[in-house]
Amino acid sequence: MKIIFNDQTFSFKLLRTMGYAAFGGADIGECLSTAYRIKEGNFESWYEEWLRTANRVHREADESSKNGNKISARDFYLRASNYYRTAEFFLHGNPLDKRILETWGLSRSTFRQALTLLNLHWEIVTIPYENTELPGYLYLAGNRPGPVLIVHGGYDSTAEELYFQVVISALERGYHCLVFEGPGQGAVIREQQIPFRHDWEAVVTPVVDYLAKRPEVISDKIALMGISLGGYLAPRAAAYEHRLAACIANDGLFSFQVGAIAAGLGGKAGGEFDLSSPETEDFIASIMAQDTGIRWGIENGGFTFSAANLEELVHKTEPFTLEGVAEQIQCPVLVCEAEHDHAFAGQPERLYKALRGPKTYMKFTAEDSAEEHCHFGALKLANHRIFNWLDQVLTNKVSE
Repeated sequence: MKIIFNDQTFSFKLLRTMGYAAFGGADIGECLSTAYRIKEGNFESWYEEWLRTANRVHREADESSKNGNKISARDFYLRASNYYRTAEFFLHGNPLDKRILETWGLSRSTFRQALTLLNLHWEIVTIPYENTELPGYLYLAGNRPGPVLIVHGGYDSTAEELYFQVVISALERGYHCLVFEGPGQGAVIREQQIPFRHDWEAVVTPVVDYLAKRPEVISDKIALMGISLGGYLAPRAAAYEHRLAACIANDGLFSFQVGAIAAGLGGKAGGEFDLSSPETEDFIASIMAQDTGIRWGIENGGFTFSAANLEELVHKTEPFTLEGVAEQIQCPVLVCEAEHDHAFAGQPERLYKALRGPKTYMKFTAEDSAEEHCHFGALKLANHRIFNWLDQVLTNKVSE
C-alpha cells in the first residue's frame, strides 16, 4: 500500500499519520500536501516539513482558543499533536539532539490542551514503578464500575498517539481505558532515560495494582493490549501476571532479537557475520545508507535501549523472546496478523503456535484494506473485530 513515496518506510509512516483522520488526529489534505514537500528518504526533510505543518496547525489552534472557538481549537490541537509526533519520528540517530525533547514535548502539550476541550472523563495519572513513576492517561467510559483495557505501544509510539488508535473506540464500546508509557517509551525514555526491559511483567503488574484500587474498575475484567513491539511485551507480561482476563497482541511477536535480524542481512551478503569487525560495521553502514527502514530501526534501537552501538543493541535484545514463556499464559489471547506486515512477517504464527491456553488467530488481509503493520489505514475495521472478540471473552468470563 504505497502513498506518494516509493520508499516503503516513508509511505507507511505517512499512512500511519494520515490514518488517524478517522479519529480526529489528521486532515487528509494537510498530510498529502506535507508529504509532497518531503524529499524522498531524507530524514531532515521529513522533520522540517512535518514541523512546518504542525506549527501552522498549532497557530490555528491558539487563535481559535483565543477567540473562544473551543471546538475548532480542540480539533486543531489534536492534529498538531499528531503532526509534531510525526515530525520527531526520525530524529533518534542522535539521542542528544535537542529537537527530540522540544518536538515531542509540543506533541504532548498540544494533546493535553485538546484534552481540556474534550467532553470526556479523563485523568493524567502517575503509576508507582520501582523507584520512580510511569506516566499515563485514564479515560472513563462512565461513572459505573466497568471493564478496563490497558493499552501500551511498542518500539516508537506515545501514550498520546494511542488516544487515536484505540482509546476512542474503547470508550464508544463502554470500556474504561488506561494507556501508559513504560521503559523505552515516550516520556520514560526521553525524560527519565529508562530503556526497554524484556521482563515486561515487572512493568504491567504495578499498572494492574494501580487499577485494582480504582472503584471504577471491575477487577476480574482487566484486559491488556500491546501494539507492535507490544505484541511481544503484552504476552510476556500475561505469562506472569495472571490477574489479566485477556491479552491482545496487535500484532503478534514471538521474538525481537536484533542479532538474528542482523545475521539475516549478513547471510544475504554471504560469509561470516562478526559484529565486532570493521567490515561488518562498514556493511551495516552501507545498508543503513540505502534502506531507511533499517537505518531507523537501528537508530531507534540505540535510542530506546540506550545502546551505544549495534553490538550492544544485539546484546540487549537477546532476551526478547517468548521461547519457554508463551506456554505459561493462562488467559485468552488474541493474536493479530497483518497479511503484508513489513516489520514482523511470520512472527504472529510463531506466537500462536506456542500458546497452550485459550487462543484466537485474527488475520487482516489486503482484501480488508488492513494488510499493513498493525492495520494502519483500517483502524475502524481492526477495532471493530478486536473489540468484538474482547466482548465475547469478557462476557464468557462473567458467566463462568
